[in-house]
Amino acid sequence: MFLLYNLFFLIFIFIYLPYFLLKGKYRQGAWMRLGFFSPSLLAKIKKPTIWLHAVSVGEISSAVSLLNNLRKKYPEYQLVISTVTTAGNRIAQQVASNKDLVVYLPYDLSFIVNKVIKKLSPQLFIILETEIWPNLISILAKKKIPLLIVNGRISNKSFKKYQKIKFLLSSVLRKVNFYCMQTKEDSQRIISLGAPREKVGITGNMKFDSEVPGDRYKKSDLGLKEENILFVAASTHPGEEEIILEIYKQIDRKNLRLLIAPRHIERIPQIEKLVQKQELVTQRLSDFFISLSADETMPARDRERLFSDTTLSSSTILLLDTIGELSSLFGIADIVFVGGSLVKRGGHNILEPAFFGKPILFGRYMFNFQEVAALFLQGKGAIVVDNAQELKEAICNLLDNRGRREELGKRARQILEENRGATERNMEVIGRFMLKPVRNVTE
Repeated sequence: MFLLYNLFFLIFIFIYLPYFLLKGKYRQGAWMRLGFFSPSLLAKIKKPTIWLHAVSVGEISSAVSLLNNLRKKYPEYQLVISTVTTAGNRIAQQVASNKDLVVYLPYDLSFIVNKVIKKLSPQLFIILETEIWPNLISILAKKKIPLLIVNGRISNKSFKKYQKIKFLLSSVLRKVNFYCMQTKEDSQRIISLGAPREKVGITGNMKFDSEVPGDRYKKSDLGLKEENILFVAASTHPGEEEIILEIYKQIDRKNLRLLIAPRHIERIPQIEKLVQKQELVTQRLSDFFISLSADETMPARDRERLFSDTTLSSSTILLLDTIGELSSLFGIADIVFVGGSLVKRGGHNILEPAFFGKPILFGRYMFNFQEVAALFLQGKGAIVVDNAQELKEAICNLLDNRGRREELGKRARQILEENRGATERNMEVIGRFMLKPVRNVTE
C-alpha cells in the first residue's frame, strides 16, 4: 500500500510542481517543501530540536500556550514550527521567538522527509489536531523519534474520508507514540481507525487555553464612536453574507455597525458586490488602518491621529481583509456571530469571542465543534439560531437589552475558564517522552 501511496504522491508532485513554482498559492516555500533550505536558514538551526507541526492559522493560534510552555520547560531545545499553508506560515512567524525556526512541512515523500529530518534532528515530533502523513510517521518510527498527536480531533468530514482508507491508516496509526485527543468522541474515532487503545488519552481542547492579545484596538481605530454597537460576523461562508446584510438593512439602527470577516479573504471582491446590491458601501480595513501586528511599536497618539478624521456611517460595511487580526478585533465587538453554521460547513471556533466575554450567536450546523457548542448552550453562554428570522430576532433582542448582552458574555467567559487546563495535561504527556537521552538522527 505504501508503494501505491508513494507512486500517487510522486505523480501528483511532478504534475503540479510547475504550477506551485510559478503561480500557485503554495509558491512561497515550494523549495523548502522539497527539502531545500537556504544557507541563512541552515545557519539558524541549533540542535537538538522539538518539532511542532500545525497545518494553518487555527492550529497555530491554539498552539501559542503550548509553545510558551515548551520554551519555558525545555530552554535547551530549539523549537521548529512547520505549517502547510502560507497563511499559517505568516502567523507562525508572528508567534515564533527569535530562537524558533519556522518552516514549511516537506512533501510526504520518503527521500524528502529523510533529508529534512537529518537537517533538523528532532528529538520529539508533535502534530497538532490530526494530520496523517504515512511516510513522515513511518520514518519517525524507524528512527525512534517519539511522535505525539496533540489536541487531536477528527471532524465528521475527515472521519468519513479516513474510514474509506482505513486499510492504509491502521498500520500507520499504530506507529504514533501517543494521542492526546480533545473529546471522548475524538478518542473513539481514532481507536476505530486503528490507533491502539492504550495509546489514546483525553486531555481536552487547548483552544480553551488560547492566549489572545487584548486591547490592541479601540473602536475609534475603525472610525467608530464608543456608543456604536459593533456586530461582527466572523468566519462567514457563501450564503451567509447575504443573510447578514439583509438582516442589517432590515434592523436599520443608527448606532449599529457591521464588520464582516469572511473565512477566506480571497472572497472579499465577491462580498463587496453583495454589499453594493444592498445599496451600501464597503470599507476594507487594510485601506484605512495600519495593522498593529505589523507595527506593534506605533505610539497610541499616532494611531489616534490617523483616525481622528474618520467616522464610519451606518451605510458603510467594514470588511476584514487581513489574516491574524480577527481574534484581537473581538475585543471591541458587542455582538458576535460565528459563521459556517447557518450553512452546512460545520461552524468555527467560538472560544476567541468567549475569551473577551462577548455574546455569541451561531447557526445549527456546528457539527465540527459539536461538543464545544453543546457546552456553551448548556451553560447559557451562547445562542443558537435555526434560520435568518431567528438570527434577526436574537440580534434585535441583544440590541435592546444591554444587560442580556453582558450576562451572555459573562457566562461565555466563565465556561471558557472552567474548561482550561488542556495545555498543562498535554505537557505532562510530552514530559514522558522527553526523559530519554538526546538521539542522533543524522543517519
